[in-house]
Amino acid sequence: MISDAPTLASAPLADLRRQISTIIKGKPAQTEDCLACLLAGGHLLIEDLPGVGKTTLAHVLSISLGLRFSRVQFTTDLMPSDLLGVNIYQPAQAGGSSPFQFHPGPVFSQVLLADEINRAGPKTQSALLEAMEEYQVSVDGTTHPLPRPFFVIATQNPSEQLGTHPLPESQLDRFLMCISLGYPDRQAERELLMGQDSRELLRTLRPVMTPEQLMALQRQVLEIHVSPALLDYLQALLEATRSGEWFQEGLSPRAGLALLRAARAKALLSGRDYVSPDDVQAILPQTIAHRLRPRGGSARGAREQVRAMMAAVPLP
Repeated sequence: MISDAPTLASAPLADLRRQISTIIKGKPAQTEDCLACLLAGGHLLIEDLPGVGKTTLAHVLSISLGLRFSRVQFTTDLMPSDLLGVNIYQPAQAGGSSPFQFHPGPVFSQVLLADEINRAGPKTQSALLEAMEEYQVSVDGTTHPLPRPFFVIATQNPSEQLGTHPLPESQLDRFLMCISLGYPDRQAERELLMGQDSRELLRTLRPVMTPEQLMALQRQVLEIHVSPALLDYLQALLEATRSGEWFQEGLSPRAGLALLRAARAKALLSGRDYVSPDDVQAILPQTIAHRLRPRGGSARGAREQVRAMMAAVPLP
């Protein structure tokens, strides 16, 4: 085990939490989920109504971590080249090897906000698959690496709204977590109404962590100890999703690895150098529910079904 984990992580993470809380009011649980997703090296999907702070959260994270930020508004006419970049013909120059020059798109950032991702067509949605999985994009047969760290925050409108396209399973599986911010409570909303405009507050923020510190924490997450008993519990949960009792199809091995990374990140955020069952339970619904479909047209949503399944699986 790595007994110095709490010492190494506590100071920069405390500063990061404090800065985020000055802008995102009354959402400590959702903020912790975002940080766990980021430390686990995953991508985040936020499904919610417009105007609850999704874009602001992405801005706060990128500024606080000193990361380059790009925002793309996904629309029905957005093309993959608008996102990835394009080769443009240039007049031949002395010593030049090719008349075409690659002009990178907004995906070549460190935090990409894919705003209202389900308003774009499937072709444009799928353009992100390679970037999210392999941290590179291929344009006209040439592979271009993306900067590191690379983190996609995608927002999604509720599927019943007009002009939305459901994300395919392969796209959903690339998101480590799916969360909802929801409406603020009364006290938090009062602070928002009485306080300074969030756009003005964003201009006053400064980085509290460097990209190098973030990547060091991401490496530290991989060293968090996982006991054999905890792995037994994790496998029991995976097997429960595949039993046919709760869901139409179970989780893939890739989803199991994602769940383990998220649990390790949660442990680090809690100041521990080992994963506990509480860590798994704390991140389980938001890590796996978007990958699953309840069985037999259950009236329960996927997240409620995950909680029911979790209650039925014995703790180690």
